[in-house]
Amino acid sequence: MDRRMDEQELLDSFEDALKACHIHACYQPQINHRTGRMVGAEALMRWRNPEYGLQYPADFIPVLEKNDLIYRADVHLFETVCRFQRRCLDKGIALVPISVNVSRYDIYRHDYVQAIEDIRRKYDIPVRQLRLEITESSAIAGMKLMTQTIATLHDLGYVVEMDDFGSGYSSLNILKDLDVDIIKLDMEFLRGEIGGRGGIIINSVVQMAKWLGMPLIVEGVETVEQADYMRSIGCDYIQGYLYAKPLAEDAFLQEVEKIEHEPLTPAMKLRTAINAGVFWDPNSMETLIFSNFVGAAALFTYDENGKVEFLRVNAKYLQAMGMNNSEQDIIAANFWDGFDEYNRAVYEKTLRQAIASGDEESCETWRDIHSACCGDDRICIRSHLRVIGSTGTQYLVYVMVQNITAEKKNYQLLSESERRFRFASEQANVYAWEYTIANHQMRPCFRCMRDLNLPPLLENYPEPAIDAGIFPPDYADMYRDWHRQIEQGVPHLEAIIPLTVGRIPFHVRYTTEFDENGRPLKAYGSATLVVDRGASGATGGDGAGQ
Repeated sequence: MDRRMDEQELLDSFEDALKACHIHACYQPQINHRTGRMVGAEALMRWRNPEYGLQYPADFIPVLEKNDLIYRADVHLFETVCRFQRRCLDKGIALVPISVNVSRYDIYRHDYVQAIEDIRRKYDIPVRQLRLEITESSAIAGMKLMTQTIATLHDLGYVVEMDDFGSGYSSLNILKDLDVDIIKLDMEFLRGEIGGRGGIIINSVVQMAKWLGMPLIVEGVETVEQADYMRSIGCDYIQGYLYAKPLAEDAFLQEVEKIEHEPLTPAMKLRTAINAGVFWDPNSMETLIFSNFVGAAALFTYDENGKVEFLRVNAKYLQAMGMNNSEQDIIAANFWDGFDEYNRAVYEKTLRQAIASGDEESCETWRDIHSACCGDDRICIRSHLRVIGSTGTQYLVYVMVQNITAEKKNYQLLSESERRFRFASEQANVYAWEYTIANHQMRPCFRCMRDLNLPPLLENYPEPAIDAGIFPPDYADMYRDWHRQIEQGVPHLEAIIPLTVGRIPFHVRYTTEFDENGRPLKAYGSATLVVDRGASGATGGDGAGQ
């Protein structure tokens, strides 16, 4: 039966514990919850006395620290890990990176770095297969020395992890000043409930780690619910009893042989030269350009579950969206609330195209906008989307937008008017057509195609109509001049012109449509049969006869 040893018993048996490996390592796997593959493991110090049984770390580690023996125990544990890695190499088993804890006493009182490097070289273990965990409390005790130590470890090629992130009072300050490679977060935040205030904090830490480009491992995961929640907010790497308790060496070796491995990947890889730190600097050139010189723009993340989370919007974006909403209103709102099913499908399809192409993709979508002061409105937005960063599950998207609501509504009104006009023309002796000024294309009505044998689209108009004899030769130059006037912005033209080889008189009219900048866009033509053939004559050219 296990019995807790007192301080003196621990000290008296320490030397024998090292020699006989009563102080040994147990290994807890770290798993990618999304793939089920192993990404690493942590070596945990255990002490099993042959007489008194298992001694808990909380009981013996403070004793070793108090008596300056923890350094020897830590170096012993590091060598135990190197022997295990050497065992794997000799058996032809692929290595997984193993993390080893570093005590502040190792660094402040001893040359720990040189000691472990000598051991690593002795066993010839690849340096990237050994990770060193420092704690936040260790760093607080001597920031300058810890910074120097991490720099030395990096020079040697070691990966450095910050363990127990969030357990102290200065986490963010420590993280800012220490150049660690991996963050380890304890699930203590989510004890008792999933989500809530703890969930908000963890979600923020996950997003922060992505911007820093650091993988994040959450430890202490015991339930599928916890693991699924972490995966839902973008953290796949977990350590805890859900997958495995700390395993003895032989049991861990079996897991290493059985489970597929994969490397840890940085949380966010930017696809362009944007530097995350510079981008968030309010005085940087990137921020100046974003805020003042580009059009209406925003930055958001998009994950495979369809979640959109805005990170930044500029003032022009707020103006384009209208309704007097603030930046905080945009960031706090659920992006998809204003989309119906069809428009959301269009937007997400475009996002997926941008992800696949790596290029800019565009779409137009209608959405409902609400604000506390202005009520509700329905707007149409043209979005230009480009993916500038990604992880395996989340994408960083830069979007520029234009509010084209007025343009769309005008187009709808014109389309409806044209539809009604064409319907009426089919019931009377009226021919109608649409002329696009920029490319000289003419689209005739059904009666034009039926009675005059015209195709659905005429290029280089009006020449095809003149060549076909619809406009007689003596009126050809006048009709060409009409089109030159339309290009120059004449709003209306009309005249009575004898058409076809039968020289049947028609009242021919043109009305010009302009874009929002006042430039001529299209012209709508019609020809109405003149019943009294004796009234034949012609006016127009400069817009007369209106």
